[in-house]
Amino acid sequence: MNGGERDVLLQEARELRASRRAPEALAVLERLEAQHPRFSRLFQERGHCHVLLGDAPAAVEALRQAVSLNPTLPASWDMLEQLHRMLGDTAQAAAAAQNLATLRQLPAEVVVANSLFADGDLSPAEEIIREYLRKDGGNVGALRLLARIRKERDAPEEAEALLEAALERAPDYHAARLDYAMALLQQQKHLQARRQAERLLEHEPDNREYLKQYGAACIGLGDYEPVVDLYARLLADQPQRGAEAADLRLWRANALKATGRREEAIADYRASLAARPDYGVAWFSLANLKTYRFTDDEIARMRAAEAGAGVQDMDRVYLCFALGKALEDRGDYEASWRYYERGNAARRLTSRYRPEVAQACAQRLKQVFTAEFFAARAGWGAADPAPVFVLGLPRSGSTLIEQILASHSAVEGTQELTEIDRYAAELCGRDPDCGLPLAPEALERLTARDARALGERFLAETGAYRRLGRPFFIDKMPNNFWHIGLIHLMLPGATIIDVRREPMACCFSNLKQLFGTTNQEFTYGADHVAGHYRTYLDLMRHWDEVLPGRVLRVRYEDVVEDLEGGVRRMLAHCRLAYEPACLAFHETRRSVRTPSSEQVRQPIGREGLEQWRRYAAWLGPLRDALGDAPSGYRS
Repeated sequence: MNGGERDVLLQEARELRASRRAPEALAVLERLEAQHPRFSRLFQERGHCHVLLGDAPAAVEALRQAVSLNPTLPASWDMLEQLHRMLGDTAQAAAAAQNLATLRQLPAEVVVANSLFADGDLSPAEEIIREYLRKDGGNVGALRLLARIRKERDAPEEAEALLEAALERAPDYHAARLDYAMALLQQQKHLQARRQAERLLEHEPDNREYLKQYGAACIGLGDYEPVVDLYARLLADQPQRGAEAADLRLWRANALKATGRREEAIADYRASLAARPDYGVAWFSLANLKTYRFTDDEIARMRAAEAGAGVQDMDRVYLCFALGKALEDRGDYEASWRYYERGNAARRLTSRYRPEVAQACAQRLKQVFTAEFFAARAGWGAADPAPVFVLGLPRSGSTLIEQILASHSAVEGTQELTEIDRYAAELCGRDPDCGLPLAPEALERLTARDARALGERFLAETGAYRRLGRPFFIDKMPNNFWHIGLIHLMLPGATIIDVRREPMACCFSNLKQLFGTTNQEFTYGADHVAGHYRTYLDLMRHWDEVLPGRVLRVRYEDVVEDLEGGVRRMLAHCRLAYEPACLAFHETRRSVRTPSSEQVRQPIGREGLEQWRRYAAWLGPLRDALGDAPSGYRS
């Protein structure tokens, strides 16, 4: 049901109540609640209906739900004050009156816009608050509201600027500072977000929301150990059931998993499910350990949850991928594929990926980054050789390569860093659907000074992820293959390694992997993933032509077949001496947060090479869409 249908039903209920047909109005509101359970005005209208029926306790309950969802409903607070007085509850009546008085002190436009925002009506809310700010541009409450609207409309950079303006005027506006930390976090600015959370905690050390933001920023920085204890502290202060307990258990389990504490992670994932049995992401997280094996009872519970009428859309997606993995491990490949297929189809409904945008971006990059472009800019950038970029497509074996290199005494593994992508967006703009550079020709306007400043900025900003003092560090963001031209321009001394996997194996592995809610959206259909693989090959051939020898190609299959030979080749390219510890990479203790985190803690195996063949009967469309990639990917 869309917003228009929602408002039509609400108006129908209002008209029925106006005709004194309250029972029929309540029936309409029940239908409305089934589709929009967090729509505050339906609960306000339900309160009106119960008042008409003379049921004061039911009216109070409905109105309390309304103001808990949307505190900016003057009519609800007004009715609550009157009802509480009628029922003899003077304390609650006074509290309602105070809330009503506070709202009446605010500009009417701000109250209305807040109310619309609370119900998800972002366009009219933004229109009203922007109009108000034209006459009162210094109102920090209005600035914060506009920032929250822009953040919800996927414009975190604008939200960040608005909140900075509000905090300049009111440094002690803690609600705005919390929103500011959240906007920074949304943009992967983890160090800045943690500093804002620390500032809030100086004011209120036990505030749960501030502590959660601090924890999220620590995780973004790869600093997992303090988070494990932080979430345990938050869990100790509350009941062990309900949505918050489920989230905290999940987050703690994720931190435990990243640090290699597998059994403790499993215990917390299970505790998360005890708190919320249909919590799809917790089921999927168990499956995403890759080494976990589900019991018959757990599979039955997942099947029942996935088939349930009330399960949320993303929970169902997570459950489909978890069931796909569980049944794959049982050898029931047909049933496994059906769940992977169902999960991909559901996830693709919300994907904004468009293959034509990716192909057009590759063409624009090829037009800008020519051999002549680089020849004219030779020697630009910061010469520091410390960064090692491991890139390619997801599920190509890049986590294995990172783990091997990070086992060397001179190399530190960090994580999939977002700095390069952010710089590209700042310079070239970002496509709203695919997140790719819109206008790479903007890089033609960079000066030598600009390129050097970008390189120095990267080295400074990534310092937050480097804790071991080693001379080299790895950025394992696979999507950096789009940005090899920019990387070379700003960091000409950096090492670049392209990890490549046989296309059927790589694409199948992507089809059965659920990524984060906004990441790698090309992976939810055979046509998209195959097309993306072909675009990747095309762009990598271009980089090889215009920057010959700049990128080391490492084929996953070659490393599996000859580990020592592959290790020696990579270390030689990185200008590092051979160390046997790189062969024992599975013994290296470090935080790993990718889907392969448990696999790289085991010795290398061949099982990933031919896994896709078990599903060959259903992969005809993938094979067809890949065209000549299976024969041409080695070049």
